Amino acid sequence: MAEHGPLFEALVYLGASMVFVPLASRLKLGSVLGYLIAGCAIGPFGLGLVRDVHAILSFAEFGVVLMLFLIGLELEPRRLWSLRRAVFGGGSLQMGVCGALLAGAGMAVGLPWKGGLVAGLALGLSSTAIAVQTMRERGMLNAPTGATAFSVLLFQDVAAIPLIAVVPLLAPAPGMGSGVAGALRVAGAIAAVVVLGRYVTRPLLRIVARTGLREVFTGFTLLLVVGIAEIMAAAGVSMALGAFLAGVLLAGSEYRHALETDVEPFKGLLMGLFFVAVGMSIDFGLLASRPLEIAALVVGLLIVKGLALRALGRALRVTRVDRWLLAALLAQGSEFAFVVFGVASQAHLLPGAWDARLTLVVALSMACTPFLLLVHDRLARRRGVARPEETVEDDGSPVLIAGFGRFGQIVGRYLFASGVRATVLDHDVDQIEILRKFGFGVFYGDAARLDLLQAAGAERATVFVLAIDDVETSVRTAEVVRQHFPRLRIVARARNVSHWVALRKLGVEQIERETFESALRSGRQALQHLGVGPYEARERADRFRRHNLAALEDLMPRFEDELARYSASRAGRQQLERQFADDKAALDRTVGVAWSGEGGRGDERLPARSQEAPDDAG
Repeated sequence: MAEHGPLFEALVYLGASMVFVPLASRLKLGSVLGYLIAGCAIGPFGLGLVRDVHAILSFAEFGVVLMLFLIGLELEPRRLWSLRRAVFGGGSLQMGVCGALLAGAGMAVGLPWKGGLVAGLALGLSSTAIAVQTMRERGMLNAPTGATAFSVLLFQDVAAIPLIAVVPLLAPAPGMGSGVAGALRVAGAIAAVVVLGRYVTRPLLRIVARTGLREVFTGFTLLLVVGIAEIMAAAGVSMALGAFLAGVLLAGSEYRHALETDVEPFKGLLMGLFFVAVGMSIDFGLLASRPLEIAALVVGLLIVKGLALRALGRALRVTRVDRWLLAALLAQGSEFAFVVFGVASQAHLLPGAWDARLTLVVALSMACTPFLLLVHDRLARRRGVARPEETVEDDGSPVLIAGFGRFGQIVGRYLFASGVRATVLDHDVDQIEILRKFGFGVFYGDAARLDLLQAAGAERATVFVLAIDDVETSVRTAEVVRQHFPRLRIVARARNVSHWVALRKLGVEQIERETFESALRSGRQALQHLGVGPYEARERADRFRRHNLAALEDLMPRFEDELARYSASRAGRQQLERQFADDKAALDRTVGVAWSGEGGRGDERLPARSQEAPDDAG
């Protein structure tokens, strides 16, 4: 590939992915296997279109970093603390049992005890990338079994750091540094990330957000993740763990949803590239020269680890039905194992070509995961075992409010005072800072973006309050909500009649013009001061409202025709005058006096006419 540039390589990756991933998804094999097959096809042992696999794999690992950052954004420190028992209790139990069994198996096949210990613990790790992607595709990431699997994976990601640090201590290599110095570097890097995430990042995000340029905000988001990853890598710590920690620190930020939606596309592309690189790294030459040995090692890893996970299911509080599913999800090796085996090879802990063999075993075990899940699903159906409905943890709000200016604030305060939780989206940085000081959960972002609405929980919400001031943005947001969330009930604010018509044409039914009701109430008060009784003033206001809405509904198909609007306006005024006259005569006969008796029939001084017309005034 030396004669080709990066654009050719991008063409190869994208072309292979576009062929194999849809095909694998169509065959219900999952997108991960599609990426792995694509990597095998274009790699050095396939068509040979890509040769420098290790360089691509190192770059693509940034996809795992972005994934951990997004996972961290979904876990506020309070929620993370609530998972401490599952993470440290269940995770350490899994790591200890699986690591011990696999270490014993490694020594049984001829590895020295130090090499067996390192190999066993490394193989005890599972692939966060594959497991999380699979759970997300199956919609089980927030379900009980998914939460347990995620807790185990989170502990493994944390445990990968001391595991990498243990390798040079077992067999010190030049340039590795002392254990004390390494520990100090790790502590300093973690402290730097905590300080940056808590005290520096949010003010900087506020400054960047004020520019109003989405590409600048996206660029700063990537700069943030890359910078934190580099800080951790310089200290010899997992980049992914550093990104996860940064995400946790920003989980309570008002910029959380915007960060999620800006990083998500890059994460998806790089995760796909990571799986492609794993497929390319499969050494089919070694597999062809030692097929039985490699096959036995892969099958042995999956059986030992799978049975251990199945046995640990009860201790991990996984239902009996889902214990084999947990085993299928976590039986494979981890992307962190590539790093561990590389360091172990440099430290001469793995004799001969064991590092290459174990790397191949991990890659093949990753490729086997989709097949294990297919086998599990078919056996479950054949046995007639129906998995119970997952109890998805719904921590979202029933109401989303888009726009929290003068109109949205009144709606939000009324709902909050009534005990109704609401998630608020706004893009005014200064306004957000003020409102958050008063305890409102306001988040930065453009509510017209589908990815932001999804991140904010639009699929789970019941009501969407559209209180955006800008007419164009309001209509665009309504289009997105109506198209992608048809069951979400929209309660909208309209600036004027043109805005009202645009929203009605989109099918929005509950629309309030922001000045209409207040103007109508002011008109009622003016009539009362002129001698009309309160009851009749209210009746006239109600009649005016009904007539106005009926006129708008009738005019809506011809709203763009100015002549039609003018004619309808004149006819509507004449009809309303006749109705007011008839109502007045009926009131004179039946009511006699108004509620307070103060008005008498002094309203006879007033002509019963309306100058309201369906134009942009209201």
